[in-house]
Amino acid sequence: MTEGRCPVSHADPAAPHRLDASGARQHAVNEELRARGAAVPVLLPGDVPAYAITRHEELKDFVTHPDVAKNACHFAALQNDELPPGWPMRTFATVRGMITADGEDHKRLRSLVTRAFTPRRVEALRPVVHELTATLLNRLADAAAADPDGVADLRRHFALPLPMSVICRLLGVDEVHQDRLHELSNEIVSTQTAPERVPAANREMVAVLGQVAAARLEDPGDDLTSALIAARDVRDGAETGDRLSEEELIGTLMLTIIAGHETTLNLITNAVRALCNHRDQLELIRSGAATWGDAVEETLRYDGPVSYFPFRYPTKDLPVGDAVIPKGTPVLVSYTAAGRDERAYGPDADRFDITRSARHLSFGHGAHFCLGAPLARMEAVIALEALFTRFPGLDLAVPDEELVPHPSFVGNSPQRLPIRLGSRSGVAHSG
Repeated sequence: MTEGRCPVSHADPAAPHRLDASGARQHAVNEELRARGAAVPVLLPGDVPAYAITRHEELKDFVTHPDVAKNACHFAALQNDELPPGWPMRTFATVRGMITADGEDHKRLRSLVTRAFTPRRVEALRPVVHELTATLLNRLADAAAADPDGVADLRRHFALPLPMSVICRLLGVDEVHQDRLHELSNEIVSTQTAPERVPAANREMVAVLGQVAAARLEDPGDDLTSALIAARDVRDGAETGDRLSEEELIGTLMLTIIAGHETTLNLITNAVRALCNHRDQLELIRSGAATWGDAVEETLRYDGPVSYFPFRYPTKDLPVGDAVIPKGTPVLVSYTAAGRDERAYGPDADRFDITRSARHLSFGHGAHFCLGAPLARMEAVIALEALFTRFPGLDLAVPDEELVPHPSFVGNSPQRLPIRLGSRSGVAHSG
């Protein structure tokens, strides 16, 4: 069967849907799967059976259900050594940290990270985000000016370097590592990574982050990595002595690097794309009828940065909607599918409307709600306001239907976002 083809037929509506590793047609596929049910059998790369949760209310219930776990000790195919060699999604299951922890272990890890990743630390990054945004807008203008057609890739020149620079500043990662960490992050997140590259990319990521941790251990600074190294768990007002193990520290750094820039990169890219395609919504902001924060929240619902997020595992056979998910089956929760669920958002759920009262789940729900949500929101609001203020005539340089998706069904964003800045007066800058 050709990769990316959906094997679903009218004769067999229960057949599993083969998730397209290229990330193509995500919203169309979401619509098809929502129509099939709240929990739909799917095939992951390597023909690994799984389920996807596609509807808003069922997703909320599933991620908080007491019989649903994150620890891969519950992943039957992994424990039975039934996964293909070099399986591209193995890291999502096996990385050590909050993302794969349950119960008291998750509480311990989250407590340690929360004590280091404080609101004060996030707020202290605000002037850094403003400074980086201004610098990158100049570089975006230079890139457009250097192109004969006045076209620049917003993703490459703005949406990527902003969150990557911010997260590396937060973690105390030297600039020399930034490009390579993004490349490795891309390989780990992509569902098209060649089997031989999967373990190699993981080993190199661990090695680079090990260097970062060693440098901060030797020379602590006012950064999150140093704070994570120093953090101790507190119970009943007293330190317990618990701290992150080396493996947990590296896993936490890996999660922070990947989630801290890939998702914000996609969020900014998707928001610009949506606003360019819906100029009436952009005018609502300019007239004061809505805010940049409204645009960010509606983008998170309408075209969220994360689509099919792995993994959770039922610890016993679990009914979800009309389906029963077998114990030990890997389950992906589809935030982009839930974001356009008509049962939650009404018959116009597929319309971009920044005046909507968004109740999206794009940062998760329950105990695993994203700790980085305030930082992502802050970065996106600052980026969008500065971008459209500096370049009010900014628009897409190619028809929307020509944009090629990033090769992953985990992330959701185009590979490139070619734009023109509009009036040449916006290109000039000092410094």
